[in-house]
Amino acid sequence: MDYTGENIMKTKNNKVVAYNKWGYIFLIPFFVIFFIFQLIPLVNTIYNSFFENYKIGLSQVGPRFVGLGNYVELITKGHLLKYAGNTMIMWLIGFIPQIFISLLLAAWFTDPSLRLKGQRFFKTVIYLPNLIMAAAFSMLFFTLFASGKTAPVNSILLHLNLIKEPIKFFTSVACTRGLVGTMNFLMWFGNTTILLMAGMMGIDQSLFEAAEVDGATSTQIFFKITLPLLRPILVYVLITSLIGGLQMFDVPQILTDGKGGPVESTMTMIMELNVHLYSKNLGLGGALSVILFIVTGILSFLVYKMTMKGQEE
Repeated sequence: MDYTGENIMKTKNNKVVAYNKWGYIFLIPFFVIFFIFQLIPLVNTIYNSFFENYKIGLSQVGPRFVGLGNYVELITKGHLLKYAGNTMIMWLIGFIPQIFISLLLAAWFTDPSLRLKGQRFFKTVIYLPNLIMAAAFSMLFFTLFASGKTAPVNSILLHLNLIKEPIKFFTSVACTRGLVGTMNFLMWFGNTTILLMAGMMGIDQSLFEAAEVDGATSTQIFFKITLPLLRPILVYVLITSLIGGLQMFDVPQILTDGKGGPVESTMTMIMELNVHLYSKNLGLGGALSVILFIVTGILSFLVYKMTMKGQEE
């Protein structure tokens, strides 16, 4: 028997193994960075959440092990539920118009029968707000809706005789929440439109042609074909938007100068976390971080399961 072939195969296998080693070597920087900047801080945060550890003036209290005491305090004695409610209200104010307008725009842009002109221009324009920093957006709205007579919005309303006195937008709960929701809508509806367009363009066109041959109207095609097939994308948009809503910070932080006014109606969970970290209360800050981490993990699991279920069907 000729062993030359076996020797050649062994040599090739050795070369493949040696070549694959380089792949693992190139993965080392990722794991090092992940371990140092993500895994260690995560474990440290979970560890700190079980201790009473804060400062009063120059005096250090703790660290003293309190078990689940920080979690109990956040839920019972703190304002966690109130701030969670604030976060959800402002997220809904921005998300509801966002999903409807994004669906409408995506349907328009992907409908070949409309033959819309200047599509590239309009697609670029609707996505541009997503590129603007939230801090810049907040400062713009803070200037536009200021309380003085010379503030742009009040000045226009006064010149049109629609109001007699300047409106103090930031002393009204509804106005302040509405402004935060509006900014979130303007910043993210372009991104949502692009995602929905990608989903619609991936639908087999023969389904639409068959429906048209059967006499289905555009409305029937949209609700009976487009929306059901878009479910995985819609679930993804919903859950990722909700996760982003839970992390809402920069817009209300800048718009209300970190106070969450009026009467803490725009105070979010991340703003509360920032208060604990700024005051060096590592115990409560760690507990709140862990709660947000668990909620985000649950939502991520839901989007995975629901998206995979849509693909299986």
